[in-house]
Order: sequence, then C-alpha cells, then structure tokens
Amino acid sequence: MLLEVRDLHVEFHTRDGVAKAVNGVSYGVDAGETLAVLGESGSGKSVTAQTIMGILDIPPGRVTAGEILFEGRDLLKLKEEERRKVRGAEMAMIFQDALSSLNPVLTVGAQLAEMFTVHRGMSRKDAHAKAVELMDRVRIPAAKERVRQYPHQFSGGMRQRIMIAMAMALEPKLIIADEPTTALDVTVQAQVMDLLAELQRELHMGLILITHDLGVVADVADKIAVMYAGRIVETAPVHDIYKAPAHPYTRGLLESIPRLDQKGQELYAIKGLPPNLTRIPPGCAFHPRCPMAQDVCRTDVPPLYDVTESDAERGSACHFWRECLHG
Repeated sequence: MLLEVRDLHVEFHTRDGVAKAVNGVSYGVDAGETLAVLGESGSGKSVTAQTIMGILDIPPGRVTAGEILFEGRDLLKLKEEERRKVRGAEMAMIFQDALSSLNPVLTVGAQLAEMFTVHRGMSRKDAHAKAVELMDRVRIPAAKERVRQYPHQFSGGMRQRIMIAMAMALEPKLIIADEPTTALDVTVQAQVMDLLAELQRELHMGLILITHDLGVVADVADKIAVMYAGRIVETAPVHDIYKAPAHPYTRGLLESIPRLDQKGQELYAIKGLPPNLTRIPPGCAFHPRCPMAQDVCRTDVPPLYDVTESDAERGSACHFWRECLHG
C-alpha cells in the first residue's frame, strides 16, 4: 500500500467548542490507483488531505489520534524538516483555487522553476527550460512565450493546468487533488480530469481525488470513500456504488445528480443541513436527515459493516445497509 490512513482523528478548538472535523477516518491508495473521496462541504475531506500533506494549521487544528503511513513510514512522527522533504518530491497537492494558490507577483515560469532549483539544485537556466517543458506537458499553448506571464493573464482552466504542472514537477508517487475542477465549466472540467488521468497512468502515481461532484469521478476513480461529519460512511469500487449504494447518504448524493431522462422535473435534494461539528448528533450523525432512520440510529453509532457480496471489498456505516443495498 502506497498510502494508508488509519483511524485518524483531527479536531479544532474554537470559541463555540471543540469541532471534531475528522473522526476515525481510515482509507488507503496504491500506486497507479485512484481513490475518490466524496461528501458535502464540511465533511472532513480537505482536513484529512491537509493532515496527510502536513499543512494543517496547528493550532487551532490538532491531530488527536491515528497514523498516516506513506510507504510504511508514519508521517505524523516525522520532524518538520523530514516532512518538508516528502512534500513536493514524494507527494504533492493540487488546490481548488488556482488563482489564490499562485503567487500573483511572480511569473508562472519562476514559480515552476523554483521547484527544480530548491529540490533538485538546478541552475536557473536549466530550471527555466524544465518549466517550459512542464507547460508543454500539460498542454499550455505557446509555452515558451507564456512562461514569462503572470497568473492573472491565464484563464481559470489554464491556471489549473499550471497547478497540475507544479504538482507533477518532481514526479511524486502520490497526488492529492482537492476539488481540482471547481469553478470551471463542464468542458474544461473534462479536459482537466482527462489530463490528470493521463499523467497518472504515465507516471504510475497514486491519486486521491477530493470532490463533492459524483459526476466528475465516474470515469476516473477506481474506488470511492464517502464522508459525512468526519467519518467514512461507505467505501466501495466505483461501479458498485453507482449501481447500488449501501448507505442512505450515498443514495441521496446519487439521486441529486441531474439526469437527462428527468428533464423538467424538480431536482432531488437531501433534506436538512450537515451537522455542526461541535455538536454532532448521537448515534448515526446522518439520522436527522435520513429517510430510513429508526430508534437504533439515534443511539448507536454504526460501525463500518463489511457489506461485501462479491470479490471486491465494500463497507457501509449503516445499521440498515441490507435494506439500502437491496431496496
């Protein structure tokens, strides 16, 4: 296993109390494999990713339990200097807001070249040549001329390509893409996802794709982990989840996707709002919004039941997973 997250707990101390952002998350990804992590905003997807990368703001954030094993090493036990060597060179992250992630007063070429001067000790001339090569690789036209331009001179889709180029620069073993297609139109979304998938195959990297859009991951993910209120509520191979979800929350997410055969009909939406993480409901955190909730859901936290019915491993944190899966 390239990366394995084990029983991770992260909390934030706020004026309103302790926000339990991540509550026992466990998942893994192998080299060449794509794991999609799904869920509404506030479900803990990005906090888990930031903790893996070692860029969580501490304080107010605090890791209270768990392990993050990268090629067998527990990243949480590394000193900051050792952690910094892993970031960029062995694992990298693509952020959702490319404009705010890029330095507005430096050319994109300078920002790409810095990866090679700092991590590889290259000369400025060689690093500049590598920057042009990277821009060509992510299909930015006229790379030799545009390498001297600033981030604001690029469109949203092109800025996201620059972010992908920066993440790929040192050919890391793992990429974490946090909402990489947010605010892009559908055509550009498809281009960016195709580019990510192509580069991943070429370099045989592990890819963790964080998103709330199930439509984005259908063609690129191998397996899916669905998060709600800081917990994994369902895990399964991608096609199994689309075919028959085993958790009511996953079913609700799937039913909220617009469909061509339902033109003119009102879109389905999961009732209610995600819980306040300082006051997570007892029992199953989803029970106030769940159409299948019964008394046991209000008192007992469901474990991640093994719901495997074929060769592929599946899990669901629902007391009534059978009814959901076969309903």
